[in-house]
Amino acid sequence: MAKVIFGAWDNNVIDNRRKKVFEIEEHPEFSDFDEFNPGNPIKAFFGGHGFFIFEKNVNLLDAALQYMERVATESCGKCTPCRVGTQIIKSKLEALTSGQGTPDMLDEIESIAEHVRTTSLCGLGQTATVSLLEMLKFFREELEAEIAKAEPVARQHCTTYVSAPCIEACPSKVDVPRYIDYIKDGKFTHSLGVILQKYPMAATCGRVCVRFCEMACRRTQVDEAVGIKVLKRFVADHEQDMTNEWFSSYMIPEKKDPDLKVAVIGTGPAGIAAAYHLLLRGYPVDVYEAKSVPGGMAATGIPEYRLPNSVLNKEISIIETMGGQIFYNRKMGRDFTVKSLFSNGYKSIFLAIGTHKGKMMRAAGEDPNLDGYDFGVDFLLRINHDYIDKGIPMKLGEKMVVVGGGNVAMDCVRSALRMGVKEVHLVYRRSRREMPADHEEVEAAEKEGVIFHFLTHPTKILSEDGKVKGVGLIEMALGEPDESGRRSVTPVDGSDFVLETDHVIPAIGQQVELGFVTPDEDGVAFNSWGTIKVRDDSLMSTRKGVFAGGDCVTGPATLVQAMAQGEQGARCIDDYLTYGRVRFFPKDRMSQLVADVQPMIASGVNIPVKHEYRVKVRELDPDVRKQIFEEVEKPISVEEAYHEAHRCMRCYRVYSVITEQ
Repeated sequence: MAKVIFGAWDNNVIDNRRKKVFEIEEHPEFSDFDEFNPGNPIKAFFGGHGFFIFEKNVNLLDAALQYMERVATESCGKCTPCRVGTQIIKSKLEALTSGQGTPDMLDEIESIAEHVRTTSLCGLGQTATVSLLEMLKFFREELEAEIAKAEPVARQHCTTYVSAPCIEACPSKVDVPRYIDYIKDGKFTHSLGVILQKYPMAATCGRVCVRFCEMACRRTQVDEAVGIKVLKRFVADHEQDMTNEWFSSYMIPEKKDPDLKVAVIGTGPAGIAAAYHLLLRGYPVDVYEAKSVPGGMAATGIPEYRLPNSVLNKEISIIETMGGQIFYNRKMGRDFTVKSLFSNGYKSIFLAIGTHKGKMMRAAGEDPNLDGYDFGVDFLLRINHDYIDKGIPMKLGEKMVVVGGGNVAMDCVRSALRMGVKEVHLVYRRSRREMPADHEEVEAAEKEGVIFHFLTHPTKILSEDGKVKGVGLIEMALGEPDESGRRSVTPVDGSDFVLETDHVIPAIGQQVELGFVTPDEDGVAFNSWGTIKVRDDSLMSTRKGVFAGGDCVTGPATLVQAMAQGEQGARCIDDYLTYGRVRFFPKDRMSQLVADVQPMIASGVNIPVKHEYRVKVRELDPDVRKQIFEEVEKPISVEEAYHEAHRCMRCYRVYSVITEQ
């Protein structure tokens, strides 16, 4: 565990300069600050709220200069204090590190730095000089001692990193403020380009993303989060024709050796993202899909009223436009194996098979073969591909019970209403507050007429002549929080009751459908959770050259999390095929360090911000939409996009570390 010699963070000072190392108190926040990468100690850390010095031989003037160099580069130039002030500070620090200048220059730097902090118009300028100001306020004598030497300072090893709370919350690390900046400037094509640097499914994500970025948005400390997802959909829809012009096999600047073929298994978000980034790197890519249609869980588990198939299919078609091939109705374990893929010349494999098998409730009398029993993922698949695509009728009865509290459960109940089920009940064993589903999905289901039963748990399935007739339920009581912070639930004695129904849908989770690999023969191992065992840093499985990502590794997660793993898998495969190993990635390490210091950051927005509530997305009337599968949410206008984009406070933060090498 790294020990802080001195530093300050949000005006909280740590000063151990006169103590011996063994006397310095350890802080758990710095348990991961010993090394930047193996054999490379972290000597200092700087951020938008302060700085920490871990070794006595750090030169503060050079550290401050390298930090301010990055700040000056990142300044957008739209307000004078940040644009001009950061450049002046940088030039004065350059003079001091070259051995020229006097301690009086520190007063000038402090004055300008304070002006930048208090008058800049965005989060970058408002935090850019905080670490420098805290250095000047609490440890000026250290700077003066360095200046007194009047000699040039040797350049230290420094890594800088620019991010924002929304970027760090996004699994794909999409540069949200940048694509919003382009919307402010009316450069919608540029905005889409920022998103496409991370994944090809911009319009898809703009419709169904769970919005980790908005949960982290600092605008919530003023009024409401910026409508980041809405803006993503806006630019994706507005510029939808641009993708046809941009993506082709000719756009790839340098193609790899044709022998370096990569096989991607699965056309879900993880597989498509992996194929996309591999193609961008010039690799020949073949994608294998077990079904007759692409999309994985995005196509199987997300109803048409949330994500039209036409939108998803168009974005997946980018893979073939770029020169990749997709082979349908080719199932791993049935039509080919890991061994046969390698025998056919593939140099690496990325497994992105998803979690398409439903989980049973373990209720008495539960039998998947009962007429009127469907797993949530199978139910949605039948609706999407049998009823909607092929027009095959489905008999669902007049009353349905769906068990679960996630987005799949919400999709099931809302889809059931659209299929003509007159009475739809949702059973969830915990309280409404603890439901993992998107709160907007829960509210939409309520508006459409779904009947909720919170703190209720299924105990048995009642059937007659092989057909579901009812569900036995019991009320639950919340207990004390467990180690994860989640409250336990226990049955309430004597609270049993029966809910008659024609159909029951367990939507309590999915799991990997085993049989696609043989651990002994293929060398791909599974962990105790039934998912593929991989190394966190590389996503390589226990079989050399075989990588995996998405739900088959993490368990059921979100579309954006799967795409992030697809991008990581492509990067690691590129390293593996180029260098024979997966390299250290400094940006990932910086992101870890930023996450470690987040609990130390004081909340609140220091600069006054005018209250402006987010744009309201138009929706179909609940009485109308529950009868059809037409997309519920409507796109915003150009004027609304401009308004929403200007609500962004551009909360960029600059971070840097000084290391040994």
